[in-house]
Amino acid sequence: MMLAIAVFAPLAGTILAALLRPTAGNRPAIGASLLGMAVSAFAAVSSLIRHVHDGVPMHPIALGSWISVGQFSARWALREDTLSLVVTAMVSVVSAIIHLYSVGYMAHDRTKTRFFVYISLFTFAMLMLVTANNLLQLFFGWEGVGLVSYLLIGYWYDRDSANAAAIKAFVVNRVGDLFFLIGTVLIYVQFGTMDFDAIFRAVPSMLHTRYHLAGFNLPVLELISVLLFIGAMGKSAQIFLHTWLPDAMEGPTPISALIHAATMVAAGVYMVVRMSPLISHAPVAMATITIIGGFTAFFAGTIGCVQNDIKRIIAYSTCSQLGYMFLGAGVGANQAAIFHMLMHAFFKALLFLAAGSVIHALADEQDVRQMGGLWRKLPLTYVTMAVGGLALAAIPPFSGYYSKDAILGAAFANGGAPATFGWVCGVLGAGLTAFYTARLVLLTFHGTYRGPRQTYEHAHESGWTMAVPLVLLAIGAFAGGYVLQGTLIGPGNNAFWGASIVDPAGLHVLREARLNPAWADHLPLALALVGFGIAYLFYVVRPTMASSLATAFPGTYRFLLNKWYFDELYDWLFVRSARRLARLVWHGGDETVIDGVPTGLARWTAELSGGLGRLQNGSLAAYSFVMLIGLMALVSLFLVLR
Repeated sequence: MMLAIAVFAPLAGTILAALLRPTAGNRPAIGASLLGMAVSAFAAVSSLIRHVHDGVPMHPIALGSWISVGQFSARWALREDTLSLVVTAMVSVVSAIIHLYSVGYMAHDRTKTRFFVYISLFTFAMLMLVTANNLLQLFFGWEGVGLVSYLLIGYWYDRDSANAAAIKAFVVNRVGDLFFLIGTVLIYVQFGTMDFDAIFRAVPSMLHTRYHLAGFNLPVLELISVLLFIGAMGKSAQIFLHTWLPDAMEGPTPISALIHAATMVAAGVYMVVRMSPLISHAPVAMATITIIGGFTAFFAGTIGCVQNDIKRIIAYSTCSQLGYMFLGAGVGANQAAIFHMLMHAFFKALLFLAAGSVIHALADEQDVRQMGGLWRKLPLTYVTMAVGGLALAAIPPFSGYYSKDAILGAAFANGGAPATFGWVCGVLGAGLTAFYTARLVLLTFHGTYRGPRQTYEHAHESGWTMAVPLVLLAIGAFAGGYVLQGTLIGPGNNAFWGASIVDPAGLHVLREARLNPAWADHLPLALALVGFGIAYLFYVVRPTMASSLATAFPGTYRFLLNKWYFDELYDWLFVRSARRLARLVWHGGDETVIDGVPTGLARWTAELSGGLGRLQNGSLAAYSFVMLIGLMALVSLFLVLR
């Protein structure tokens, strides 16, 4: 019952806020949204505590029938296992904190009630996704977060850049969603069900089943797993389908925090872990997940090192951290992947909200080159952002250290070629992460202020509704990893996770990682410290060194600044090609055929009628002549046909 309250309380808040706004005004409407999220967070945490305390498997909570067509039927049911409850608690708690922060951040927005309606609905869609008991219900939540993200990214619809970013996010996600939908359909065709438990029970019987498609002999489980992962690549912004994520910064900062920390981007990771009983029997798919995840961690880190927009730096760190999560899932450390997802929710939400506090104080300035010396004006924001940055850079004892290093240790322990590639990329990514995190904090808070002096003079800390969320998230970012590591990834983690997460057959990488050599365990931290040192050298000791390096290697700098030219490549491959095709269809099909043929017939009819009209001139002689011609034609026809 408590889980159902946790899921549906945000929806109730959404409906109440929408109904109260026209009659009671903004404050009661926003209060309804906040109350819905507070109830959801309390119910979600209570459900998780009760589940852990009881220590017994929970049965799905049946809500009723949904679809029944022929032999196909799907029911609404909430899955109440450890994985669902942990992620539900994370989503609801972080979303409730962001709701509170939004009260202060959106205080002067003239349509702020609409914002709270959207954000509560967004949370409801994510909660439906993570509590789904079958693939169809998961797809409902999957598409729900995609739809509402479009509304949130384009919230300021009077800005062309926001509209373009919303459309881009929607279209790119539809590419991944198409593959996810095909994979879901293949599961139903092959397994005859969409219920998770029934699918997982039938997996062993499908190990040797193959598809014969276009001359290829494809294992069924491999094909389905790859299709599902491509869907996850879109939602979780992995390389090739990542381009929407940085542009999502066009939405209000609380939305950036919610999308990047606890909801939409976590959906792909959650889905891969949820489907791991199937995917773990597909070694090619597992290798693909490992390689894509590891390379994304490195790739996004290189871009984050040269970005100048404070929110885009953090956005690319999200892309990189999601790569680590997929690396963990790919090498068989699903527990570590979820652990990192939980820790990431705290420190990434903290970083975005701290960035929002900076932007709010500087009259919407987002370029770190126009900042500096703000620690005097924003001491609380400085300390909390530093905590988030240290957690992101995986410095002990902050939370990211325990979760990220668990993933890298598992990748090293796995020992396969894909895992080794992922480990190398992840270790290099650790150094890059530390560098761009230190760069962000140093350029924002240290040195002298580089923007307009008047803006600096007016800068001040935000009110309590924005300050309290920063403190709460900072506590999670500081202590969460140390407190939860033993439970989530320690020797007794199997007892905690139960049947919700099971190690792939023959793989116990978290256990084997404890036997890794010391140098492998300490290398990521060593490179992180090197990254900090280089950033300190570039931006404190020798501030001109970074610009000199960019001048010395202009090609590399432009390559990274332009994000490996993915946007330009996709523009050339897809956008311009689509426009050329559209022009061809427009001019050749629409104007020439669809408009041209009817227009030509209409013109010919008008000309003919005009010619016939000229014959009606009132002359009896002319009429008699025409009648005579007609009579002769009729007689001639009669004689011919006789």
